Amino acid sequence: MEVSAAAELEAAERVVMRWDSSAGGDEPMLFDGAGDRAEAERFLRALDDIRRLAPPSPSSAAVQVAMARLEDEFRHVLVGRALDLEIEALAGLSSLSMSSDRRNSDATDAGDDDDSSVSSSVGRRSSYRSLLSIREIDLFPADAISDLRAIASSMAAAGYARECVQVYASVRKPAVDSALRRLGVEKLSIGDVQRLEWDALEAKIRRWIRAARAAVRGVFASERRLCFHIFHDLPLCTSTATTAAATSHDTPFAEAVKGAALQLFGFAEAISIGRRSPEKLFKIIDLHDALSDLLPDISDIFAASKAAESIYVQAAEIRSRLADAVRGILSEFENAVLRDPSKTPVPGGTIHPLTRYVMNYSSLISDYKATLSELIISRPSASSRIAAEGNEAAPAFPDLDLPDPDSQLPLASHLIWIIVVLEHNLESKASLYKDAALSHLFFMNNVHYIVHKVKDPAELRGLIGDAYLRRLTGKFRQAATSYQRTAWLKILNCLRDEGLHVSGGFSSGISRSALRERFKAFNAAFEEAHRIQSAWYVPDTQLREELRISISEKLLPAYRSFLGRFRHHIENGRHPELYIKYSVEDLEIAMADFFEGAPPSQHNRRRSHG
Repeated sequence: MEVSAAAELEAAERVVMRWDSSAGGDEPMLFDGAGDRAEAERFLRALDDIRRLAPPSPSSAAVQVAMARLEDEFRHVLVGRALDLEIEALAGLSSLSMSSDRRNSDATDAGDDDDSSVSSSVGRRSSYRSLLSIREIDLFPADAISDLRAIASSMAAAGYARECVQVYASVRKPAVDSALRRLGVEKLSIGDVQRLEWDALEAKIRRWIRAARAAVRGVFASERRLCFHIFHDLPLCTSTATTAAATSHDTPFAEAVKGAALQLFGFAEAISIGRRSPEKLFKIIDLHDALSDLLPDISDIFAASKAAESIYVQAAEIRSRLADAVRGILSEFENAVLRDPSKTPVPGGTIHPLTRYVMNYSSLISDYKATLSELIISRPSASSRIAAEGNEAAPAFPDLDLPDPDSQLPLASHLIWIIVVLEHNLESKASLYKDAALSHLFFMNNVHYIVHKVKDPAELRGLIGDAYLRRLTGKFRQAATSYQRTAWLKILNCLRDEGLHVSGGFSSGISRSALRERFKAFNAAFEEAHRIQSAWYVPDTQLREELRISISEKLLPAYRSFLGRFRHHIENGRHPELYIKYSVEDLEIAMADFFEGAPPSQHNRRRSHG
């Protein structure tokens, strides 16, 4: 029996030694995928016989030759028989995008979701999970995977698991890195990212979101499946760091993808710890939403692996830091609105650029209601209001008096707080005008714009609420009333009877000299108003026309009545045209020049008084 076993061992060793890679030559590969695997199977059986018949010694010459050969074969199959990765197909995973992507200008980000279906990110993630969005792509044909499995099994059984994993990682790591490069993932350090101008970074964030979906759901998922097919249930405890709980394919998978995954998520990490500024808010929310959407997949792919679970932990921590960044940016935006340093009044009392910026920003905040309602969990703090009151450049700051605070989302409280802060700033800016009437007109224009913007998107109106909207509407109407009283009371007082009558002695009646002075005062006051207020601007056409009508309804009847009662006293005297310069129709025509933001028309509007 011993003689027979020795002969069998010797025959097995001859089979193995015939494929000694160190002998040189140009012999064919055993696992070349050509179809005939008889020689490869003979080689593997010989190796099994050597392990069965010889004393356990991985350092024996035949075993070493066999392992060197199998390393070469393993590398040859990994390099030569990989399928071309269809990056275009992977990039198509970006169509599984979240609703927030429709807010991006890049049409390739747009998805088919409906806003009404996105009531919360939990609901969004549930629908995402039902899409089965992981797309595992065949990286090798089935026969190549069978060969790789057979080689790995033989090497692991011979105690060469570490060498097998090293060969796998040496080939597949560059392949994974290459796939991510083709998806557009750049090798940027945290410093590189933070030095980029925001416009460039904004475009890179859009590209990163698409690339990350394809990388996680396609590249990493497919690599994990490949590792499972090759290494599943093989004894691959390759180092003391590998715990007993680790599955056999964890280590090769981690070795192949960990570097690429760290590089991928390093970009999001750099954004999460970068300088915070208001213009970054919405792209950071997009990044947060994309990562939130991917986390279940990242968990499936990485968290179950002891060797790779740090990738999942990193991604979850980055998402948490992005959420902190969102909260911090919103707070900084509120403070920036309060302390806007502009000290130059806008010409003509029109809408201030700050008002447009803040309200457009608030509209975008409402567009992101689903995410922000989850992230913003506290109302504006007392400390932020105290800080506002302590602003030396501003008057006493009003309290945040919410109509029904207990029934509102914290996000709604923050939006109302932003408008309160904006109003406070606008009051300060209104005080910059030397003309009190223009100050009121400026405040009216800006609060009217706020009301218009709150009414427009349903999401913003729903968050602000009708009670606060009514309060805002009352403020702009009060400002309009204050403007009319300040600007026109002096002019209308010229058309009153007081001071025109004389009595006593042998005569009583109208003082012609006082009447002449009254007409002259009216003409001068109206001409000044016409000259100055034509250059003032009310940009909303409906509000402009309503304001003109409101003034005309007070001015024209008063002037018509005054003219009717007193014109004959002037016309019976000398040079009546010096005093009665305007007909009622002249005034009505002149009113069309008011609030146009330009000097009045130069043609003569006067008509004959006769």
